[in-house]
Amino acid sequence: MKPLAYLNAPFWLMGVVGAEKSLKKNPILGSETLNRWGLHKKRVQIAANLAAARRKRLASTLNSEDRAFFDANGYFVTRNFLPDADFEALKQEIFGKPFEAREMRQGAAVTRMTPLPPAVLNVNPAIARTLRDPRAVAQIRYAASQSGQPMGFLQTVIAQPSGKKDPQTNVHADTFHATSKAWLFLQDVGEDDGPFCFVPGSHKLTEKRLDWQHQCSMSASRGQDSHHASGSFRISSEELEALGLPQPKRMAVPANTLVVADTFAFHGRTPSDKPTVRCEVHWHMRRNPFLPWTGLDPKSLPGIRERELQLFMPIADAMEKYAKKRNVWRPVGAVPVNSEPHV
Repeated sequence: MKPLAYLNAPFWLMGVVGAEKSLKKNPILGSETLNRWGLHKKRVQIAANLAAARRKRLASTLNSEDRAFFDANGYFVTRNFLPDADFEALKQEIFGKPFEAREMRQGAAVTRMTPLPPAVLNVNPAIARTLRDPRAVAQIRYAASQSGQPMGFLQTVIAQPSGKKDPQTNVHADTFHATSKAWLFLQDVGEDDGPFCFVPGSHKLTEKRLDWQHQCSMSASRGQDSHHASGSFRISSEELEALGLPQPKRMAVPANTLVVADTFAFHGRTPSDKPTVRCEVHWHMRRNPFLPWTGLDPKSLPGIRERELQLFMPIADAMEKYAKKRNVWRPVGAVPVNSEPHV
């Protein structure tokens, strides 16, 4: 390591008590010695205990049946989420018109992200109602174990089988703590359409899972898989079996189905052997896992609320230009959500 790199030491230390997950970029988080002594294991334990406490405070926002299903499985699934008329209005606003978008290519797949800042929501009321739907927001918050403002956008996943591997088809956990993603599918997603897959019950921090996290932490920083080294640990079918977990369940669902998942659980994208295009309203929610409270979210403040991508992407572009840190999300201009990829 270059001597000047040690000037980042205060930021590395701050990362230990925050949501930072990369064992490769943060030498404290990636220290084999510290992780052998239990650094990563303790972070996972503390984060899980705090998540459980926060979920208790959020429990009243859900009905008991939905909450019991999530607590057992780690995800929500709601078919016919929107009334038929509202779903048709949503599709009419989304399809057939261009939106400013960005794209990221990973192997055989391209992901298109269409931000939805207030300027877009103000002229698309059906999109705005959907993005702010209190039922969806309550499920997203419970899965993330946090209150506050989820980040929402339109997402298109375009699979182009080419022999190159899509890294998202490796079953994985996004990070070391509870966090949520949600998808309202705008089209039917069949078994062979590259559906989202999820390992039911894998959101629970069992002793076996904690030991697996501990073992991963001692070698991930020098692993060949960049995603694994970044703290998004990959897991094999054999390892799932050893942890007493089932194999991933494919979420083949009809249009107008909402799926919300805690992505500390193991999940992925099922490989597709044919070209597919999957469009959805998509939400993310991830906050500092070591906060004991559920509120006080800066992203909910006026001027920031629903502008996260609008504010962050120019910063990422500037970092690419001046600090040579590549922004994987490439601007592609105004394009229809279901058009051919541009990267």
